[in-house]
Amino acid sequence: MAEPAGRTASTRGVSLPGNAFTVLAERAKLGRAARFCLVGGTGTAINTAVFYVLSRGLGQLLPVSSAKAVGLAVLSNYLPNDRFTFAARRPSFRRLAKFNITSLAGLSVNVTIVWLLVRHGVYFLAANFVGIAVAVVVNCTFSVAWVWRGEA
Repeated sequence: MAEPAGRTASTRGVSLPGNAFTVLAERAKLGRAARFCLVGGTGTAINTAVFYVLSRGLGQLLPVSSAKAVGLAVLSNYLPNDRFTFAARRPSFRRLAKFNITSLAGLSVNVTIVWLLVRHGVYFLAANFVGIAVAVVVNCTFSVAWVWRGEA
């Protein structure tokens, strides 16, 4: 349908540059989420290997093994997230502390899910992947909203 004389896309309330900015902002958010998951993938590999060794190799209890594995994965994820995911200029002890607090929430979610699923007959490594998947959502949400709020 043709626009009436004097009416353009920008005069009827739609700003094309604004829409382009919105599209670019949404793509940036998706890119950041993808980078967060990529960094998390390395953490998942570390988590899974340590979890297996501690629980099966050393015979530690599953909740203890899971907590230790998540803790090591968290430490290995901070710097890549700081630089690669959120493009912070330099690391900060304040962000590291916030990231650890946020990750504690993810740890709680992960360990609880692993424990519940294993008690209901799910293979421990499969339960671990489910716990990690849910914890990623928790960690990413808090990382964007709180840890790297000024950077995101």
